[in-house]
Amino acid sequence: MLLNLLIKFNEDENKKMVDIKNVLVLGAGLMGSGIAQVSLMAGYNVKLVDVKDEFVDNGYSKIEEGLRKLESKKALGEGVTANAILAKCKKSIDLATAVKDADFVIEAVIEKMDVKQKVCKTVMDNGSSHVIFASNTSTMSITEIGKNSGAPERVCGMHFFNPVPLMRCIEVIKGAATSDQTFNTAMEVAGKFPCLRGDRYIAPVLKDRPGFIVNRMNSPVIIYLHWAFDEAEKRGIPWERLDADAGGKMPMPPCVLTDFTGIDTNFHIMNYYKETLSPDFEPGKVITDLYKKGDLGQKTGRGFYDWSKGRDAIMVKIKNAEPAGIFDLNTLFAIMLNEGCRILDEGIASGFKVIDEANMAGMNAPGPFGAGKKNYAEWSKILEDLANKTGKKYLKPIELMKSGEFSKMRK
Repeated sequence: MLLNLLIKFNEDENKKMVDIKNVLVLGAGLMGSGIAQVSLMAGYNVKLVDVKDEFVDNGYSKIEEGLRKLESKKALGEGVTANAILAKCKKSIDLATAVKDADFVIEAVIEKMDVKQKVCKTVMDNGSSHVIFASNTSTMSITEIGKNSGAPERVCGMHFFNPVPLMRCIEVIKGAATSDQTFNTAMEVAGKFPCLRGDRYIAPVLKDRPGFIVNRMNSPVIIYLHWAFDEAEKRGIPWERLDADAGGKMPMPPCVLTDFTGIDTNFHIMNYYKETLSPDFEPGKVITDLYKKGDLGQKTGRGFYDWSKGRDAIMVKIKNAEPAGIFDLNTLFAIMLNEGCRILDEGIASGFKVIDEANMAGMNAPGPFGAGKKNYAEWSKILEDLANKTGKKYLKPIELMKSGEFSKMRK
């Protein structure tokens, strides 16, 4: 009886949340400054840390600009000023010293595993015995980041979407060694960050798998897009005709979206999933050629399109183009439903409601399960045909999708 009470006591203690007052944001770039801004708006004391004073100062300026803009719109709350909020923000270029009084560290540094592991170790070596390290990685393993830190139970993921103050979704990721206490505390902290466009949605990611929830569900769509790009080139079809296939039903059609996010980003993402999920994520010929030429999309002025005349000129071109009949929105949703079923099958999310809501909050687009409950049989046939046509076996529907059993897994 006494042993059972002790076990129960230890379990309850492990689930308790740490009282968080001081947040350190590591990395003062676009994501880091956005994270620091919402941390300040949530009432936390914040330290903004980077490797150079100029980086920290630039990040601080972005925060100040954002807060003053909100103040001018009277959006900070009754009697709250930008100056009062900024007074709670300190700057540093010395992580080992800055972390000593931190309760919660959010890392937003470069997407390189060795760098993330190094800063995680520095935090755990120099921070308090309760400090939590949360990585804002969108791709990398939380388990790997924390494994040699000395305290992997206090390492988790906290994946924000860009721009941080405007996008509602935050994914909180549990690594293999992350304790319940760390995970529950991170969920609570994430829930306190304000969002300027509606309520925050905090998606619990229960297993550390590539892409987590939102990016993972959308990742195999890129296999389909790369096939479509290569097919259009093979047939000599202009890119605006391929984009016309979307019929104005996507926020951005495929070629425009890829140019906007970056050919290089797309290329690296596919190689990452090729290594971690399936060889079928091998980048297609068109994307590989554009990457090698350095035509990386909007940021270089050329990718699929010439961006010198602006986005409006491109969109007019697409609007007036005859659809190519290659890219199909039903197929896109079928692919997303299948990957959503994989996420359920692997225990990454507790139910399809979490997946659909995370996608809406993170991508401003509906998830596939609402329509999928009615269309799974038809969509399974579409995927069987697509897998045969493309030779990409990863696109074949899994049993959970084909059977429709996912519909019982709402929560």
